[in-house]
Amino acid sequence: MISSLEIKPCIGLSNLLFGASMAEIEKVLGQPEEVELLDDIDDSKSTVWHYWDHGFSVFFDENQHQLFGCVEIDNSECVLWGQKVFSMNEKQIIELFKSKNYTQYETEVHEWGEKRLSFDDANIDFYFEKNKLSSINYGKPLNDSHMLILPN
Repeated sequence: MISSLEIKPCIGLSNLLFGASMAEIEKVLGQPEEVELLDDIDDSKSTVWHYWDHGFSVFFDENQHQLFGCVEIDNSECVLWGQKVFSMNEKQIIELFKSKNYTQYETEVHEWGEKRLSFDDANIDFYFEKNKLSSINYGKPLNDSHMLILPN
């Protein structure tokens, strides 16, 4: 198991890199506490390995050969660029991202009351309940495709 959780936008979680196989993830993290299959999100199917006791879940996209592509984390001890991000408020997170040249962001308040702060360039979403950070969801870069584009 990972001794400390480090959020690495567009790269991975601690020493686990996006694009790793299920076997590689299992070698580092061990067996998940729960396995869930998701097949109702934007015509994609994913396998989710939940590590509830450690405060995170890893997602494997079936369309990407079941490779590690996303993580959701609610562990208050995790760090982002050396900062304990769960002790920060929305404004402090925005300033932290600006210091790393991520200046474009958007927010949305969902009908159930949760607020989302997104940095699309980093493919990361922060979720707040009653102005307190409750979870972070991030993944490999969205433009990380292997599609061949030919000129006209």
